[in-house]
Amino acid sequence: MLTFEDMRYTQGAFSLHADFTVRNGEMLAVIGPSGGGKSTLLNVVAGFLEPTSGRVLWDGQDLAGTMPGKRPVSILFQDNNLFPHMTVTQNVGLGLRPDLRLSVQQKTQVEAALARVGLDGYGARKPAALSGGQASRVALARMLLRGNPLVLLDEPFAALGPALKVEMLDLVRELMGETGATLMMVSHDPGDAKRIAQRTVLVAGGEARAPVETGLLFSDPPEALQRYLG
Repeated sequence: MLTFEDMRYTQGAFSLHADFTVRNGEMLAVIGPSGGGKSTLLNVVAGFLEPTSGRVLWDGQDLAGTMPGKRPVSILFQDNNLFPHMTVTQNVGLGLRPDLRLSVQQKTQVEAALARVGLDGYGARKPAALSGGQASRVALARMLLRGNPLVLLDEPFAALGPALKVEMLDLVRELMGETGATLMMVSHDPGDAKRIAQRTVLVAGGEARAPVETGLLFSDPPEALQRYLG
């Protein structure tokens, strides 16, 4: 369970406050205007930013001082974090070992992960030879292999066309269901939240508000969300 305990992050004139809990295995959307703090919220969880006050806890353990690589977190950004000089297999293998000295069993795991995301036979390709959707699938395969219980998505599919984005969201929903991981997904698109998230957090006016059931939030939006939706 992920808990923001009266957490505040402040930098200059910018301030973000959060005080809520994300349930284990939940798929949660984070939505709101640009510059409101959506990515900041994820970066605090991932450990790239430290709270100014309050705490962020995972299963009751304070994450303060824990380096990003030691946190139970996998994070995926819009650029997919793929290394262009490496093959698809190598990029995915990084999810198991940064030095890529994989055992026979681990190599089999990489192949299985690629097959699971629909990229069987793509292992020898470089990222430049992939479409945007295929690159996203490689990043998802690597994330799947890392096996972390908390997954953070920061608009990784924003550059994809509508049909392909829906396909990727459905794949994420399937993978989260299979692994039981907890998901926080930042998006500017209400359709993304409606498709994948049980609850949605609205980030606006310096506050990451407590999660609300997604359908209810959009059927009866608060004033801040109305302004954002236009």
